[in-house]
Amino acid sequence: MPLRPVHVIIKAIDHSGVGRFWAEALGWSAYSPGVTTYVGPGGGLVWPDPVFVGIDVVPESGGRARAGAKNPVHLDLASESLAHQAELVARLRAAGATPVDVGQGGDVPWAVLADPEGTVFCVLEPREVYRDTGPIAAVVVDCADPRAMARFWGAATGWTVHEVTDEQATLRSAAGVGPYLEFLRVPGTVPDADRDRVHLDLLPYPGDHQAVEVARLRALGATGLDVGQGDVPWTCLADPEGHAFCVLAPH
Repeated sequence: MPLRPVHVIIKAIDHSGVGRFWAEALGWSAYSPGVTTYVGPGGGLVWPDPVFVGIDVVPESGGRARAGAKNPVHLDLASESLAHQAELVARLRAAGATPVDVGQGGDVPWAVLADPEGTVFCVLEPREVYRDTGPIAAVVVDCADPRAMARFWGAATGWTVHEVTDEQATLRSAAGVGPYLEFLRVPGTVPDADRDRVHLDLLPYPGDHQAVEVARLRALGATGLDVGQGDVPWTCLADPEGHAFCVLAPH
């Protein structure tokens, strides 16, 4: 059975500080249930959230903050109006975000920022397609072949494919809620150092088995990935283009 994307992992040296930043960015709350900082909707920790894909900021041991280099996976944040977009950008800059140039040019309607440790994200101008996604409009993945990525990730998650072209593929949950998963054609390989800095964690549904799901993903083209994780209850894999993701133990 397909797997649920349950959160986006962001690695950081100061996971609690970066978690607080992302809570400010999304208007959510930061929770510290263990050695990580989870960011999700307020009102108490609910995991997995039935609608939203949260953010889990995990310690990056021995790492160092980046200087705003573009990560192969990034978040696009939604805005409700141009005034809201401007207010959000100003608020995030006050919280420690910095503008960065990743080759987007000076006339794009969205803002490109980096969080306090250099993880790049975008604040979009208002777009009708994202009016009901919540604060995260999309999880965006740079890739060489959007069509192939749509086939793999559609089969992996069971999400509905909304658009597929040579330049872009767009998926969303079958229930039509939460953020989109988008693949944009940006030819080039995924740098080894960036493969898992920002990545998705997938969770089997109750009654499904992690090992069975891992075998299914391998049959679809995933490969094993060693990022120094050691003996852990989750399985690290890479999709057919080398983007890291993890399959968690059933909840």
